[in-house]
Parts: sequence; C-alpha cells; structure tokens
Amino acid sequence: MTEDSANDRAAALREEAERKEEIAAALEELVIELRDEPVKGSRLEGLFDEVSSSNPDIWNIATAFIDVENGEAIVTEESKLAQGKWAPEIVDDCDTMVTLDIEYGMMPDDFKYAAGKQLSQQIEAFRDEAAQARQEADEIRPIDDE
Repeated sequence: MTEDSANDRAAALREEAERKEEIAAALEELVIELRDEPVKGSRLEGLFDEVSSSNPDIWNIATAFIDVENGEAIVTEESKLAQGKWAPEIVDDCDTMVTLDIEYGMMPDDFKYAAGKQLSQQIEAFRDEAAQARQEADEIRPIDDE
C-alpha cells in the first residue's frame, strides 16, 4: 500500500468511525426521549401505533426506518409487513431500523421497553464498529503520523 493510499484508507476509516459515533449518539437521544417522555408525541409514536393497533392475524412486524441527519435521529417512515422482506430502496436509505412484533393492545411501557432494548443494542453495535474502524485506521496509520 502506498503512503497516499494508506493515508486515504486511514482517513476513510476514521470518517466511518465518526459517522457511527454520530448515529450512536443520536440513538441515545432517542432512547432518552423514549424513556422520559410519553410515547404519544414522540418520534416513535407512529411505530407504537402500528405495533399496538395492527391486526396480528394479517401483520406480523412493524418497523420504523431511522435516518440520522445533523446528529438527530429522524424517523423517515413506519411500515408493517405480513411476510417477506423490506424493499431495498427503503432499507438502503436509512441508517438503522427498529423492528417489533405486532402485539395488538401493547401498552406504552411494554413498547418503551422493547424499543429501548433494541435501540440500546444498536447503540452498542455502532460503538463497537466505530472502535474497530478507529483501531484499523491506527494500525494503517497512527494518528500521530499524519
């Protein structure tokens, strides 16, 4: 690997790590909102409505598609699915998703727990991926060498 390509690769990995940390931080804010605020009026209200009021004889899961813009988690769409897979253009256009089983009549506290648990797992995964990208960048080109 040439010195320029090594510098470029290390810079790209550090940029990837920053993006993953930005997503994790935005998701943390969403978890705090979910924990501290009522579900009604929250960014995940649409997902709650889909999960708690859809007919489970027809639908089996509901998903909130989340994009992080300027450090803020934005729910771009909520959708439910009977069987099959999400359309690639929907999945490719989001940073992460929260997918829950349809449970007609689900209580807000149960929703908060399930969505919060899933978001917390995603935060941990994004932070792990960011740390791995930084480590790989440091192995290619330590930050002091730049």
